[in-house]
Amino acid sequence: MLGMAGAGIESQPWTLLSVIRRGGDARRLFILILLNATYSSAELLIGLGTGQIGLVSDSFHLTFGCCILLLSLFAMAQSRQEPDVTFTYGYERLEVLAAFTNTLFLLFLAFSLCVEALHAFIEDESEHKHYLIASAVANLLVNLLGVLFFRGHSRISLVYRSAQDMNRHSIFLHVLSDSIRSAGVILASWLLAMGVENAETIVLGLVAGIILMITFPLFCASGNILLQSRPPRVQAGALAKALREVTSFDGVVDCFEHHFWSLVPGYAVGTLGLHVKDDADEQRVLQHTHTVFAYLGVNDLTVQIEKNR
Repeated sequence: MLGMAGAGIESQPWTLLSVIRRGGDARRLFILILLNATYSSAELLIGLGTGQIGLVSDSFHLTFGCCILLLSLFAMAQSRQEPDVTFTYGYERLEVLAAFTNTLFLLFLAFSLCVEALHAFIEDESEHKHYLIASAVANLLVNLLGVLFFRGHSRISLVYRSAQDMNRHSIFLHVLSDSIRSAGVILASWLLAMGVENAETIVLGLVAGIILMITFPLFCASGNILLQSRPPRVQAGALAKALREVTSFDGVVDCFEHHFWSLVPGYAVGTLGLHVKDDADEQRVLQHTHTVFAYLGVNDLTVQIEKNR
C-alpha cells in the first residue's frame, strides 16, 4: 500500500505520456499546447527583436494560458490513478480543480480586457498601432483548431455528469474565449480603420462581457464542489424531509452533525450521526437510513450511531 501511495506522484510523467499515446482528448490537448507554446515563443522572439512590447505582452499571456492547459492535461492523466493511502478518495477531484483554475484564468482575462478598454477610452485611439492584427489572426487560427478539437464538449446545460466532463468543458471555454479575444482585436482594428470612434473600447468591453457570461457559471459550479457545498441534485427541502423521515423512525431520537457534499459532479457524499434508544435495532435503523438517502441521490453515506443514555 505504501508503495502504491508513492507511485501516485512519482510515476506521473509516464502516466501522462501513456495517456497522450492512447489518443482522444488528451492527445488533442497536447497538440494544442504544443502549437500555442511554439507560437508564443515565436511571438516573444519577434517582439524582443522588433521592440514591440505588445507582442511580448501577448506572448506572456499565451504562455500563462499554456500552463493552465497543461494543468488540465495533467489532471486528465493523474485522475486515472487508483485511490491510495494519501488520497483515499482518488484523484478525480484534480479535474474539478483544473476546471476551476481554467475559469479563474478566464475571469482575470475578462478583467484585463476591461482595463484595456478603459485605457483605450482615456488615450487617443488614433495613435494606437495595429501591428497586433497579424498576431491576432494567427492566434485565432490556432484557437479555432482547439474549438474544433473540443467542440463535443460545448454545452448549454451546466449539469455535469463527471469531473472529466467539467474539465473538458473548461478547456473548450478556454480556447473559445481566446478565439473571441483574437476576433475582437481584429474587429476593433477594422472599425478603427473605418473611422469608428471608441471602437476599441466598445469591442473590448463587449468581449470581456461575453467571456464573463460564458465562464462564470462553470466558475461557480466548480467552486461550489471545492468548497464542499450541498450537492445541486440534493435539494434543501428534500434533504430536510429525509432527515425528518430518519428521525421519526422507530428507535431514533435525533440526528446530529449531518454533512453532505459533492466529491465530484454526479457523486454525492454524506456523513450523519444518529442518537438512538438503548433498545433500538441498529441494523434496521442503518438499513432505513441508507435507503432514504440513496433514494435522495447520496452515493456514499457514513452513519455514526450513538446510544442515548
